[in-house]
Amino acid sequence: MLETLEPRGRFGRPYLYEPECESTQLLIGANPEEGTVAVCDFQSAGRGRLGRTWEAPAGTAIHCSVALAPPAGRAPQELTLVGALAAADAVEVATDLFVQVKWPNDVMLNRRKVAGVLGELRGGTVVLGIGINVNQTREQLPPDARRPAGSLRTLTGTEHDRAQVLSTLLWRLEHHYDEWREGGLAALYPDIGARDFLRGRRVTVDGVSGTVIGIDRAGRLELDTGGERRLVESGEISYS
Repeated sequence: MLETLEPRGRFGRPYLYEPECESTQLLIGANPEEGTVAVCDFQSAGRGRLGRTWEAPAGTAIHCSVALAPPAGRAPQELTLVGALAAADAVEVATDLFVQVKWPNDVMLNRRKVAGVLGELRGGTVVLGIGINVNQTREQLPPDARRPAGSLRTLTGTEHDRAQVLSTLLWRLEHHYDEWREGGLAALYPDIGARDFLRGRRVTVDGVSGTVIGIDRAGRLELDTGGERRLVESGEISYS
């Protein structure tokens, strides 16, 4: 049950909960203070990257939004990758399995997407929307996904405590956020590199094809396009 939360740190103070909402990105409000967390058990209009919908049966997933106030001089768009790294940590703690991050915002377990992050800039505040597939059955996962999604339940064979996963997520997000505030994305570079799902894969991003070298210290995807190095800041990605 997610009605209450005992925060391990700053994040989750205040904590907003509703059994059902249109989206936690709306529930959190227009001007949330840093550390505010909004959670609901069912989203009727959850959104993912590039306008895609993100839905799950009530009580099976984590839908949360977290308000952050990045300091001047830091690139707020990097926080999507920071959030994905925190979600990967939380899934790994819950499953005891190696979890990867697929640039720019997906979390992968056994080649299946189990979580995603959406960042929205509102003035000087970034609201990170984070969704984690926790206890959906195979039948409850989206059947029309370009690549099959997964949940912690389908990939481990057991149900998981969503409150514990959420608590770990916020704890790890606070930790990585503080590292990022102090040293930028370069401070997280070893962790990001270790979890890089696309490294060494052949990909196409908005019509540009190449082999992924990695994610650079500014959060860009680095490609080898056949002797030429290309840096990609954003785009729709496909891979083999």
